[in-house]
Amino acid sequence: MPIVKEEVSVSSLSKGQMRLSIGIIAMMFFVFGFVTWINAILIPYFKLAFELNHFESYLVAFAFYIAYLLMSLPSGYLLKQVGFKKGMMIGFFIMSIGAALFVPAGAIRSYPLFLGGLFTLGVGLSVLQTAANPYVTILGDKERAAQRFSIMGICNKFAGIVAPLLFAAVILKPEDQVFLESLKTLVGAEKEAGLSSLLQRVMLPYTVVSIVLIGLGLMIKFSPLPEIRTDDQEDSAIDNKQAVGKRSILEFPHLVLGAFAIFFHVGSQVIAVDSIINYAQSTGLSFFEAKTFPSYTLSATIVGYLLGITFIPKVISQLLALRICCILGLLLSFGLIFISGQSKWFGYDTDISVWFLVMMGFANSMIWAGVWPLALSDLGKFLKIGASLLVMALCGNAILPMVYGYFADKIGLKDAYWVLIPCYAYLIFYAFYGFRIRSWK
Repeated sequence: MPIVKEEVSVSSLSKGQMRLSIGIIAMMFFVFGFVTWINAILIPYFKLAFELNHFESYLVAFAFYIAYLLMSLPSGYLLKQVGFKKGMMIGFFIMSIGAALFVPAGAIRSYPLFLGGLFTLGVGLSVLQTAANPYVTILGDKERAAQRFSIMGICNKFAGIVAPLLFAAVILKPEDQVFLESLKTLVGAEKEAGLSSLLQRVMLPYTVVSIVLIGLGLMIKFSPLPEIRTDDQEDSAIDNKQAVGKRSILEFPHLVLGAFAIFFHVGSQVIAVDSIINYAQSTGLSFFEAKTFPSYTLSATIVGYLLGITFIPKVISQLLALRICCILGLLLSFGLIFISGQSKWFGYDTDISVWFLVMMGFANSMIWAGVWPLALSDLGKFLKIGASLLVMALCGNAILPMVYGYFADKIGLKDAYWVLIPCYAYLIFYAFYGFRIRSWK
């Protein structure tokens, strides 16, 4: 029996309903950010508690983000079958299961079970993001869609500032500083008991997170957010001469190259945020001092968003902003690798290269908003499947941190940042040339 979905015209919404709907989506992006960027502290936390090398610790990012590659197309099919609102409710419920898995994982000190929980969280999140992004596009004037995406980005990154700090405040105690410093000398049962006790502290906060996610799912289901069908759009409404005669999305070079650009962008962004605690510790800071640095990196990203909202397109174009950010990312990468020296900024006595990594947040701020529309331009009836290809490219979040972790173990944390150089070099190629290519010939 087919599922009947209520169709709601966005144009029929009052201004109050429109603002409320946008507010609900903004809340969802905050939740996305909270669950996503907490990985920045989970990576060094699990590295300590399970005594992992760098490569093994970055399995946290891999388990979480690989879900985007595996679930982007199934998520679209699910939303088509059950509708956006019910689909988002299911997404929250799946995430709730993932958070709940942290409880038995902490009780038995099982890293694979923690990774299973992270993968389940990623599966639910991929469903939610597949649904949420179209809402950002249709809830308001198309000309202001980029501005709304920047606002959602601010919500996402603000949650990323709060999440690591809140998580650290809940699970870490002042007296843990002595224990963490003594880990190298502790042996046997005493060490095992201490590490097990450290891991078990995640059980209560993730139980709360699991319950909250269930509540959010129910809230979405019964919210006034409109259920909008997109599967009945006429291809002719979005077709154009560039798509005529094309049989596959692989015949659009600017899209395929754009997918690689998204892959390198998101991967380099996650490396900057998720590696900074370990890198800051390697320059002499304690874990308790270094735990704040992901928040600084994401704060720099928010500054970039705010400048983008203010000056694009009034002062500079979206394309120029993209090019500036890509070049800045490359320059900061070289600075991070080649420039060293002690600095005392904001009360931290650390190597100056740590601050280059913080500024990567600013360089990454406007790349997504620049690449996405360039890659999806002139696709005509292939627009939806083209967007799915770009979502699949988010697996860069899973793969590139693992590459960084591998080289961090082999050649050191600092030299491993050479991984960033080809990422930004490719992004510069795409921003100046690749997006214009319309034929492989």
